[in-house]
Amino acid sequence: MSLNNFYFKDFSFFSLWTFLLFSALSVWTPVQGKVVVIGSNLPIIAAPGDDVILPCHLEPMFDVQGLTVEWSKPDLKPDPSDRLSRVEYVHLYRDRQEVPDMKMASYFRRTELFMDDMKHGNISLKILNVSEEDNGRYRCFIPKLRSRVKAAVVELVVDSNFAKTSTTETPLQTPDPQDTTPTNGRSSVAVVLLIAFISAVAVAGLIVYFCCHHQNRTKHPENDETETEPLPV
Repeated sequence: MSLNNFYFKDFSFFSLWTFLLFSALSVWTPVQGKVVVIGSNLPIIAAPGDDVILPCHLEPMFDVQGLTVEWSKPDLKPDPSDRLSRVEYVHLYRDRQEVPDMKMASYFRRTELFMDDMKHGNISLKILNVSEEDNGRYRCFIPKLRSRVKAAVVELVVDSNFAKTSTTETPLQTPDPQDTTPTNGRSSVAVVLLIAFISAVAVAGLIVYFCCHHQNRTKHPENDETETEPLPV
């Protein structure tokens, strides 16, 4: 085996090893498709007259300032007798500002987003001076988010028997069961198994290569000698 052929085979093998290694590492690289919208599985309970915060955010943190954010009540349906009727928004954020023209009249000047925190993925909605008419489910939705989980649902319960507070929200924020992909635990196991498989293939290839190379050197020791003849004395 010539020296050039030896180096070429070594280079090819280690190029393959490098490719497999980077393929395994790329599994951990975060992309927008991994970002999910997270709300709360627990209802937000408040008294009439409270200011409440309906929690919703993106995880991992993702800047949504340039995206459209829609807050609506999914249980409201358009009037079937009126073809032109439509379900309006509780709050609509588009082109980096609120769009009040498509907002339900009962929420006019009563809702707001945390504009400075949207760059950190916070799309929670604050509702001022709630009443029992505000009871129901609220849906936060980012239509142009490249993700399988673009929405989350938060339920608001306004109860006159509930002690009044200044601002009510829940500290626990978990994905909505109707809008989530398979759990992170299963995804982590799949990733670990994939990396273990790639690593095993790479290690096996390394062992086979060096075993074959060692046997070749044992059977043909003259191939490792230089082809240059010694100069006469």
